Amino acid sequence: MRLNLKLVFVGVSLTMSAGSVTAEVPDQELQISGAVSAAPEDRRDGATVMGYSNGRDLKVLREGSNELICLADKPGDDRFHATCYHESLEAYMARGRELRAEGREGPETLEIRHQEADAGKLEMPSTAATIYNLGGPAEIFDPATGEVSGGNWVWAVYVPYATEESTGLPTSPQAPGAPWIMRPGTASSHIMVVQPRDPQP
Repeated sequence: MRLNLKLVFVGVSLTMSAGSVTAEVPDQELQISGAVSAAPEDRRDGATVMGYSNGRDLKVLREGSNELICLADKPGDDRFHATCYHESLEAYMARGRELRAEGREGPETLEIRHQEADAGKLEMPSTAATIYNLGGPAEIFDPATGEVSGGNWVWAVYVPYATEESTGLPTSPQAPGAPWIMRPGTASSHIMVVQPRDPQP
């Protein structure tokens, strides 16, 4: 069953510091193009996309027809970051946004979500679910065309409560680009694969 994203995201916003200048927000279609660049090519056209209308508030820019949800880059900083994830991770991701909007910091949002998942109050995927991340300097995104050139990939395959023993994976990468398990034994346990960065000139 498809998620009712309009309900999920009501009242969820990303806060900016007082006195900050509102960043210039790219056109909706350009945001969509940048957001889906993180997804596999054969999943891009059908992905649901969330983006911005004013540099602060996240909203649905396009309703999708497949299982991926993509988040556009947040304007106003010197980095580009697009994320796409399987819809079974939506409750976990949306809860993180809610907590950050309340002013909670990263480790605290993780601890709260772990507690809620352990108590059965936060739904987690019942099977493996992937997050795709593409990031780099702001310059990799062309605000005139919506195209993304370059950047680095990080893939995370969430397998709640998986461990080193259940997967056979180490807890740190053993070679550039090799998979490893992060936060083993927790609700947010996931297999990490980090694209090796290009050598700096």
